[in-house]
Amino acid sequence: MKYLGFVVGCAATGAAADVPNVAVDIAPVHSIVSAVMGDLGTPDLVIPAGASPHEHSLRPSEARALDQADVVVWMGHSLTPWLESPVETLAGDAAVVELLDHPQTLLLDVRKGATFGAHDHGHDDHDDHDDEEHADDHDDHDEEHEHDDHADHDDHGDEEHADADDHDGHGDEEHADAHDHDDHDEHGEEKHADAHDDAHDDEEHADAHDHDAHEGADPHAWLDPNNAIIWAGAIAQLLAEQDPENAETYTANAQAFQADIEALKGEVAATLDPIKGRSFVVFHDAYHYFEDRFGIEAAGAMSASDAVSPSAGRVAELRETIAELEAVCALTEPQYNPGIVDAIGTTELGEIDPLGVGLDLGAGLYRDLLSNMASSLYDCLTPPT
Repeated sequence: MKYLGFVVGCAATGAAADVPNVAVDIAPVHSIVSAVMGDLGTPDLVIPAGASPHEHSLRPSEARALDQADVVVWMGHSLTPWLESPVETLAGDAAVVELLDHPQTLLLDVRKGATFGAHDHGHDDHDDHDDEEHADDHDDHDEEHEHDDHADHDDHGDEEHADADDHDGHGDEEHADAHDHDDHDEHGEEKHADAHDDAHDDEEHADAHDHDAHEGADPHAWLDPNNAIIWAGAIAQLLAEQDPENAETYTANAQAFQADIEALKGEVAATLDPIKGRSFVVFHDAYHYFEDRFGIEAAGAMSASDAVSPSAGRVAELRETIAELEAVCALTEPQYNPGIVDAIGTTELGEIDPLGVGLDLGAGLYRDLLSNMASSLYDCLTPPT
């Protein structure tokens, strides 16, 4: 298995390469990769949109997708620690990239507590939320990553991402012997069994995403559309190296996606502008990137993660904050019981979805996801007439 880290190198040489088999972890990443691949192919989704990425047991078909992958694109172990062992076991010959490790990914810290430490996001200068300020707020990453220019994607060609995506030495030569798919029937089940053993050995990770205890970057980075723009260009370059005959198509598809998401940013901002300053709470703290990008702010989260039920102490802290801020809106998620919000004292109940549950898989899911999130917030926070 080759962890590539999105370093651009020499294009593959020799015999013409086939369109690579690509496996991805979550539906929003599937959408970005689908947009880049276009009509050339469709990535395989490993974690269904209705499942929690923090804890999921692989089905045989999902394990098979990893086993047959030439490329695996996933958020990374901080979102899905249980997936690391199956990726290593089943996708041992694949090129593996973690989007959270991309040097241009815009990262935010995990927020602490039911009310996020009295709403201190560590971003003092985000009143205007312009892209340059957003890049400046990532001082912790500046020494390793120069990403000030990536917050303004006025030109989204391959040249914009070339410096960030220097893929040294992972062309077709590295994949010449990557996969003999005729052998999959013979060894797939054995490897699947091994992967499940590894996954069940990691049961202690079921609570690993109690974000009160978790240190480091918030893993929900796909909810900043600037990250999707960055990743699309990087994925296009990666796929072009694996499949140089279709390099121009990957590049053109990525540029079209980037332009569409730039337009979407304006649409979402326009939807959210009338509700800025109104307080709301969410089921779990998955929305920091979305809030930060568009200048809104949750008052708190009912649960530390989608894998952990809220404690009595957390509910009490959140009730006090809701009373102080006069928050009227609580947003649950599709796969969780809305009855959980009864104890916290808001008057309006809405639903917000960070993963695309119920949306059609494909290139359009990412746009629909962010547009629906904005509409959910607007509907919940707009007083009835």
